[in-house]
Amino acid sequence: MLRLVAAFLFLVSFVALAGNGVAWNELSPGQQKALGGMQQNWDQLPPERQRHLARGAQRWSEMSPEEREQARGRMQNWKQMSPEERDQLRQGFQRYQEMDPQQQERVRSNYRRFRNLPPERQEQMRQRWDNMSPEERRGMRRYMQSLSPEERRELRDRVDSMSPEERDAYFEQKRDEFDAKGRPDSP
Repeated sequence: MLRLVAAFLFLVSFVALAGNGVAWNELSPGQQKALGGMQQNWDQLPPERQRHLARGAQRWSEMSPEEREQARGRMQNWKQMSPEERDQLRQGFQRYQEMDPQQQERVRSNYRRFRNLPPERQEQMRQRWDNMSPEERRGMRRYMQSLSPEERRELRDRVDSMSPEERDAYFEQKRDEFDAKGRPDSP
């Protein structure tokens, strides 16, 4: 019985603490520096916002100068996005969060591979994607998901070995197949 009471008191105290914010004087000097402009209004912020900002300031204080510069660039990109673009990004992140670990690793692997491509190739791929209709994009996603890992690897190797002109012709052929049947004939 005593254990039950102790567990209950622990749970109640944990829930009570979860509803509290973070006092300014509880922040580390690094967090306070990162949040310096917010000190006067800190006590008026909702507790959840205080906790969120404190976690972000902690991450910021632990970053290298290079990581901070990259983060500033991402923040600038975020500010320049339209509300629709931000919403799309949030939805994509939500889809990623709902993936199983293997799917997430595949996404990360594809992203790393894309980032290692020459900038002109990245731009070609972005333009090709931007020129697709929403139906074509959905069809392409479904098609790629239907392939086995080996088939995807073979397709990737084949496409990577093509000249830009061959690649454009190949994707134009696949787009025509999508238009005609909703899926290409083969990889």
